[in-house]
Amino acid sequence: MNPRAARAVINGLLVGVAVIALFPLAWMLSVSFMQPGAASSLPPPLLPAHPTLANYARLFGYAGMGRYLLNSLGIATGITLLSLAINLMAGYAFAKLRFAGREATFRTLLGALVIPAQVTMMPLFLMLKWMGLVNTYAGVAVPMLVSVFGIFLVRQYARGLPDELLEAARIDGASEARIFVQIVLPLLRPIVVTLAIFTFLASWNDFMWPLIILTGQEHYTLPIALAALSREHVQDSELMMAGSVVTTMPVLVLFLVMQRYYIQGLLVGSVKG
Repeated sequence: MNPRAARAVINGLLVGVAVIALFPLAWMLSVSFMQPGAASSLPPPLLPAHPTLANYARLFGYAGMGRYLLNSLGIATGITLLSLAINLMAGYAFAKLRFAGREATFRTLLGALVIPAQVTMMPLFLMLKWMGLVNTYAGVAVPMLVSVFGIFLVRQYARGLPDELLEAARIDGASEARIFVQIVLPLLRPIVVTLAIFTFLASWNDFMWPLIILTGQEHYTLPIALAALSREHVQDSELMMAGSVVTTMPVLVLFLVMQRYYIQGLLVGSVKG
């Protein structure tokens, strides 16, 4: 097979895989604009015969999805910002600062990665209950503020920063805080974007922990609200698809917009590590 034919076959296979992967998302979007009951017909239509925004109007009006959207947006944004601050400082400290027990502490943190998250949910819930954080946004955020994976990712990248640059800044009298803010953070920009996307997606899509810690409906996030809505409107596929679009599209758009920086951060991080 000549190179041109081989390239055509590979491209054709990639396009086919992309179509298979994107078809559920495209059909979800299409169904969200269909009239009530249209998606239940056989065979199910691919495109809406009479497009309508009624499902979104019901979703934000009757179901109050706007409140849950703001809840998810506020929680995910807060977790991302606070988690970035903590993980960036911790990763840099493990990479470039010398202190007693640094390597032992880091190995202990890595060992925690093998512990399933489900095992820690009961102790976490009891601790947060004792602290009075049940059914609060803080109760959702606190367990996600520190990520061992995030610390590891930052450390691996920060190890590649030149020690001579940091020592020169110290000789010039710069404090460690100034060195971190003015020198280290700009150099960590690719990994900052990567970690921010990881954290935002994880907190936005998290279902189990908010379901456990949030008992009041007014505090629900989008995934919990969508699950509750599905129990009330189990036969209303069009309304459910509209809710799925509202839940999926923000993070999908975020990933597509930041994709270049995200991939750059992963690749550079792997080389630096």
